[in-house]
Amino acid sequence: MTPPLRFLSSKTYRALALTGICILMALVFIADTVTNYAIAAAVFHTPLLLIAIRFLSARQVVALTTISMVLTVVSFLLTRSGDYDVGLVNTGISIIAIAITSYLGLKLKSVQAAAHETREHLLRLSRLTTLGQLSTSIAHEVSQPLAAINSSAGACQRWLEASPPNVKKAQAAAQRIVYDAQRAKDVLDRVRSITRNEAPTSSAFDLNLALTELLSLSGGEMRRQHIDLRLALQSDLPQVFADRVQIQQVMANLLLNAIEALSPPSDYHAAHITIETSVLPGDKPQANKVLFSIKDNGPGLSGTQLSQLFDTFWTTKASGLGLGLTISRTIIDANNGHIWATDQADGGAAFHFTLPLAP
Repeated sequence: MTPPLRFLSSKTYRALALTGICILMALVFIADTVTNYAIAAAVFHTPLLLIAIRFLSARQVVALTTISMVLTVVSFLLTRSGDYDVGLVNTGISIIAIAITSYLGLKLKSVQAAAHETREHLLRLSRLTTLGQLSTSIAHEVSQPLAAINSSAGACQRWLEASPPNVKKAQAAAQRIVYDAQRAKDVLDRVRSITRNEAPTSSAFDLNLALTELLSLSGGEMRRQHIDLRLALQSDLPQVFADRVQIQQVMANLLLNAIEALSPPSDYHAAHITIETSVLPGDKPQANKVLFSIKDNGPGLSGTQLSQLFDTFWTTKASGLGLGLTISRTIIDANNGHIWATDQADGGAAFHFTLPLAP
């Protein structure tokens, strides 16, 4: 069974595209040669070049442009019917059209590449900003195992210096050192995975597990703010298909927004954040997708705020840039999902996004 094109390698996909374009160029050459001078069939090289620009490298496009021009001239020389002067004019127009199409197409491709690079840089800056906001919590999570290591090391040294040495208790202290060192390494590994500047890569992963890793970094901040975290995660949640690091960035941004919405703590009610995951049933508009929801019991959002939340540079924060939710929407859209916000009837705001199931 032939696999779908989306599972072919990039190199194979380009080779197929190049082969198809060359075959079509040969057909255009034949049509231009067998018709008379008045029919400028060579102009059909231009849509083929537009297709090539979409799938092939700039060097390959330049090569195809040169071949198209050569084939146009050769076709003119081989044609024997029609008005020679008309054919000369049509040939010149076709060559100019081919050159202009190729030039403008390559310029557009370079602009798109620059825009893509800028977007990736902005995504990385956003991740670093998110981690900066979580720095207190991260420092707390790392300091705990380091303090435990220091305590266990002191105990181990005392048991070994005892007379006689208590080897059994010293070994137990050494095992605690190994365990706490691994705890600190795990925290740093999670931070490194979020900050790594790699190209987006979609894969199947457990959304609940990705959320748990994120909560291990932000738990200290919620405890410091006296925010109660309530989890309602579907136990048999199927895997989603998306870029794991980018989705963790979106969850981190939504979680930070919820924490900030509850700061400073209210004297009238206990602050809490509820996070839910589930699979949408088949009769819903977003059927057969995983739903992530995060809700807080803060001041909530007005109708005007709901309509502008995802607009670029629009923010309700005095020191905000208005990019967090815009970037989150860009990430979710790029991963074939949907994100939106609602206002809760009993107070507070809720953010939701969906992701496709893994194939």
